[in-house]
Amino acid sequence: MLLAALTLAGCWILVRLLPVLLVIVAALFLVGTLGPLVDWLERQGLRRGFGIGAVFVSMFLVTLLLAALTFPALFSQVKDLIDHEPEIRSQLADLLARSRVTSGLSQALRNVHYDALAKQIAGPVLVMSQSIVEVVAYILSAVFLALYIMLDRDRLRGGLFALTPRRHHIRLSCIILNLETIVGGYIRGQLITSSLMAGVVFVLLTALGVANPVAVAAFAGAADVLPYIGVFLSVGPAAAAASGKGLVIVLVVVGVLLAYEEFESRFLIPKIYGSALRLPSSIVLVALLCGGTLLVIVGALLALPAAAAIRMLVEQLRFALPGEAADPLTEQLDQRAERDYRQRASGLDATASAAIAGEIAAALQNAEDIRPSSSPPR
Repeated sequence: MLLAALTLAGCWILVRLLPVLLVIVAALFLVGTLGPLVDWLERQGLRRGFGIGAVFVSMFLVTLLLAALTFPALFSQVKDLIDHEPEIRSQLADLLARSRVTSGLSQALRNVHYDALAKQIAGPVLVMSQSIVEVVAYILSAVFLALYIMLDRDRLRGGLFALTPRRHHIRLSCIILNLETIVGGYIRGQLITSSLMAGVVFVLLTALGVANPVAVAAFAGAADVLPYIGVFLSVGPAAAAASGKGLVIVLVVVGVLLAYEEFESRFLIPKIYGSALRLPSSIVLVALLCGGTLLVIVGALLALPAAAAIRMLVEQLRFALPGEAADPLTEQLDQRAERDYRQRASGLDATASAAIAGEIAAALQNAEDIRPSSSPPR
């Protein structure tokens, strides 16, 4: 009974601290994304502190540039959409009135009362604005936490290794190294899918003669990162930008982008992320469904790296799955790495031992990667 009570209390605490855990996860993602750039600058002779400052300042400037490029143009297009709304609504109502099936919708569309609609959505909009402020605060907290983690990298890593028994140091280093690889693969997948979405929007709007295609394409590419709502954030501004060209152009833009969104979610994402994270396409789809069902947007964002991390932990912790036998060569490499670590780290503190364990883990990973059995699944 005591164990059950402690378990329930622990679950309750985790639920209450879920925003904090998500901030920590987001910070670790930033560390995994920006860490390789800082390490590269450090190898070029720049001090680590200056490298971290340069990377974060560059990230801040890129964010400001993206905001300056997209938001003024989007606000202008929303204003144009409001100005052209009566004309577009009239054209759409005339189109619906041509069919007996949709004639009722046509009449309802003509009789829309915006005052009543504004009163109905005032409450949800206020709640959403408060949620947006909270999300922005959590994002800023994640950025600053990532900054502090990168500045205190050696001490934090040393503390983690001091709390871990020495016989597990090599395995811990392998896990950390593979988590960095997973984060890098996930970020590469996000960059590829976002770039493709931005390219499709830019080509489509340019071909149709829509103004400000670069700003809309940049915003659509950034919004494509968000599951579920990304499709609306991508299609909505593009449709607003095309509103001045008439109803037919708006319908073409919406239809093409919705078709591409379906193609991306059903074909591109499983292929791209499956290759980057070494996951079968079926596992990618199942992970997205499970993550979206459990935690909606946040769950869908974390589903793929979580699935890749679980697969990696099964491999690194040497769990014997049903039907699998232990690999003698893998055991031999592990034993050799453990002996090398004991010899080199004898008498050293946790921070120095962590650095040595990281070097050995990298060599061990390279040795495993060149083996045929380590090729990614198809």
